[in-house]
Amino acid sequence: MKAFLQSPLAAIAAALVAGALTVAGFAPLAIFPLPFLTLAGLLLIWLRAETPQAAFRTGFVFGAGLFGVGVSWVYVSLHDFGMMPAPLAAIGTLAFCAILSLYPAAAGWGFARLVRAPLSSVLIAFPAAWTLFEWLRGWVFTGVPWLALGYSQVDSPLAGFAPLIGVYGVSFATVLCAGLLVVVTTGSLRARLAGGVALVFAFGLGQLLMQMNWASPQGAPLKVALLQGNIPQDLKFQADRYAMTLSIYKRLIEASTGQLVVLPETAIPRFLGTVDPGYLKDIAKIALERRADVLIGVPIRDPGGRYFNSVVSVGASPSQRYDKSHLVPFGEFVPAGFGWMVRTLAIPLADFSLGPENPRPLALAGQLIAPNICWEDAFGEEIIRQLPEATLLVNVSNVAWFGDSLAPAQHLQISRMRALETGRTLLRATNTGMTAIIDPRGRVLARLPQFTEGILEGEVRGYTGASPYVKVGNTPIVLTCIALLAALAFIRRRVGRVGESR
Repeated sequence: MKAFLQSPLAAIAAALVAGALTVAGFAPLAIFPLPFLTLAGLLLIWLRAETPQAAFRTGFVFGAGLFGVGVSWVYVSLHDFGMMPAPLAAIGTLAFCAILSLYPAAAGWGFARLVRAPLSSVLIAFPAAWTLFEWLRGWVFTGVPWLALGYSQVDSPLAGFAPLIGVYGVSFATVLCAGLLVVVTTGSLRARLAGGVALVFAFGLGQLLMQMNWASPQGAPLKVALLQGNIPQDLKFQADRYAMTLSIYKRLIEASTGQLVVLPETAIPRFLGTVDPGYLKDIAKIALERRADVLIGVPIRDPGGRYFNSVVSVGASPSQRYDKSHLVPFGEFVPAGFGWMVRTLAIPLADFSLGPENPRPLALAGQLIAPNICWEDAFGEEIIRQLPEATLLVNVSNVAWFGDSLAPAQHLQISRMRALETGRTLLRATNTGMTAIIDPRGRVLARLPQFTEGILEGEVRGYTGASPYVKVGNTPIVLTCIALLAALAFIRRRVGRVGESR
């Protein structure tokens, strides 16, 4: 047994378990202290790795556990709703998870290449390498930022760093604290005391930052109504269901009382130009009678034949439109060489066009609204494009593609981080859940149950002002990681030359 525990096989098994357990740090379980323990375990595994290649392998296996459990909902989308045969859906999901696992693997390789014996180099290389490759994962090939480690800390004191340095900055702080935990448990007495003080300081500073107000209320309180139609995904695009879908949303609009009424992504599952004008006029009339605005998720086909995933407004304010600008690979556009997937999936894939790179907020209900559609709010730097001008954030989503999986709860957690980073109230209107009102501190003020039809009403405030993150985005934390890793590489190279000269 002792020989096994010291073997490479044991390190791989431990890394796999640690990665899988890390998922419990994210929603829906959201046990935020857990990632400190699992990342500390990963650090111990990397410190004992004999070669950078061994650290690469254990980093990959950690990622396989993390993503294999954490994004297992990809299989649900491909098989349950995309009607892809189970073997192909399983292969596609495994391939996706394997690609994502390359990033923690690369972080492990880089860590092992740079680290020398001093604890200072460990505490620099570990968070810098992890965070840099996590950011790269959220950027390369349009990015997959899902399960960035910082999201797991939305309820911890470290969330206080979000308005300063964003979710990747919170990831850096989380991994640094995991490293300090290793120091506290394995270092010398002096190192343990210093590590303990540093941990208390990090959490204390985060808690202090949570008390700061980065934005101030703007205008009078606004009554909002978020509609959740609960249209089953397997019926959503069926022609014989279309009339019932329109009826549901019209009834919900009539029953709502908000000055701003928000429908989910593709609430109307047909191109706007094919919708009965009388239906839209009826909705506009209802809104006008209340001096309200209704924001509707609907795809649009322009005269040039381009398709857009959009939201449009009707009501008291002039009609306005927002087009989605960060599209989902394989969901809204097909990358070159993957056309075969269109023939395999029963998902209405289309080559949607990109909306404007720098959209303007919509002037609705006395506020400046920054809409984003589904996947877009996973990209913090894209949300801040409409800030600080925008006073209110609105996300419209349809995560019914993922059924009763981890995805809806994880997406709500991501939205909470966007509210924290920007100091803005965020409204989420979804088809099947999780429809919610989130305050500028990332707290869920109200939420509808999943898989129920309903109206979520509440009173919110718009906000003005700019947090440091709104002003500078991810640039400071990314440059900091690059600078730290470059400094360690320079030191290692210099020490190596000195050793050779002797």
